[in-house]
Amino acid sequence: MMRVVLVILAVTVAMTAGSCISIEDISISDIKQVADTAGKIQKSMEDFTPEQEYYIGRAVGAMVLDQYKPYRNKKATDYINLLGQTLALFSERPELFGGYHFLILDSDEINAFATPSGLVFVTRGLLRLARSEDGVAAILAHEIGHIVKKHGLQSIKQARITEALTSAAITAADTAGYEEVAALTETFSASIDDIAKTLIVNGYSREFELQADAMAVQILAEVGYDPEALIELLEALDAGYKPGGLDFAKTHPNPRKRIDGVKKAMKDYRPVSRGDASGREKRFRAFIKEI
Repeated sequence: MMRVVLVILAVTVAMTAGSCISIEDISISDIKQVADTAGKIQKSMEDFTPEQEYYIGRAVGAMVLDQYKPYRNKKATDYINLLGQTLALFSERPELFGGYHFLILDSDEINAFATPSGLVFVTRGLLRLARSEDGVAAILAHEIGHIVKKHGLQSIKQARITEALTSAAITAADTAGYEEVAALTETFSASIDDIAKTLIVNGYSREFELQADAMAVQILAEVGYDPEALIELLEALDAGYKPGGLDFAKTHPNPRKRIDGVKKAMKDYRPVSRGDASGREKRFRAFIKEI
């Protein structure tokens, strides 16, 4: 912080030299103003408030729904929300400003998206790969992992974060009405584009996917689901993986490479017995029929 202050102070002095203002002319208030500016320049995604994260994520979610139709099936939607919200309670971020919400996309593509605000979208194509409730839980826990780690916000280019967070519009976020939300969305429009492009077009980095897998293992074990289900899911994805292909292959790294990471994340966990899973099995069979 001090180094940045000194750099900006030096730049300020240099810029004022042309107008014949010396260092003696700089007041304490000037220095405080410079320090404040330096602090703003150092803002990062950690400075987003829960409310700002919510509005950004909501706008990103709208862009996802501009590309994919929701699957309108109340029973199936209720099921993944019950499952997803239970899993989220055992995550490192159990509470969000707008809460967690899960929606099935009416698409045969194999893909899923998680916005910063807690919106999770999963295609029917991906859900069909699950062979048990543990498998569905593994899909949702992985997406919750992206939210917990704030991978969406980290997709925003640093220059845009500085620009957005130093905007006057940010101060309205805590008590936002329609006009304030519109102003906020406009302020963050480039940032929202960054996140949507990452989610839908480019995908997260291999490092982020491994982090989300590790978080999924932790959540699954905490809830009592078998983390092995994540490996089973990745093996199913690997069977149909075509490098350079569309949907999942376009936005995710090779599943085979992720399996090693999941096994490493599981080393501290004792095997979980699925025991009498008749209740889970019954719920899963009723759900998958709807998918």
